[in-house]
Amino acid sequence: MIRFILLGLIALGLGGVLLLSGCDDDDDDSDGGDGNLEDVGQPCDDVDDCYPDVDTDELAGDVVCLDKVEDGYCTHHCVDDADCCAVEGECDEDLSLDYVCGPFESTGEMYCFISCEGQDDGDGYCQEFAHSEFICRSTGGGADNKKVCVPEG
Repeated sequence: MIRFILLGLIALGLGGVLLLSGCDDDDDDSDGGDGNLEDVGQPCDDVDDCYPDVDTDELAGDVVCLDKVEDGYCTHHCVDDADCCAVEGECDEDLSLDYVCGPFESTGEMYCFISCEGQDDGDGYCQEFAHSEFICRSTGGGADNKKVCVPEG
């Protein structure tokens, strides 16, 4: 009888270990950020790669795959910061990232970006919370430029 109880406990313990070892927490901010990107900032080849789980008709502006950054950058047109993450499912509220609407270079176009404004270590912030290969840089575009997380290059 004791042998059956011991075998049962061993089996239960092994099952728990196997269950725990099979878990992968992609939302953990300590993984270098690779699994934390939301729709804004996702790599893309074209607009069809962007916002797959969002009703894009509800976004403030047209979806764009910026090809002037390495591997592309999913975003959409906006008028002000409130246009970014305004649609259900567009952003993960648990990540608590800030977003800004800013110009990109001198195109005159305004897009949503992951913000790194006000961060003491902008590059470190972008790499921890957005993606391990992102840097914090100015969007360009003159007086309205913002500090944002984008791929280097």
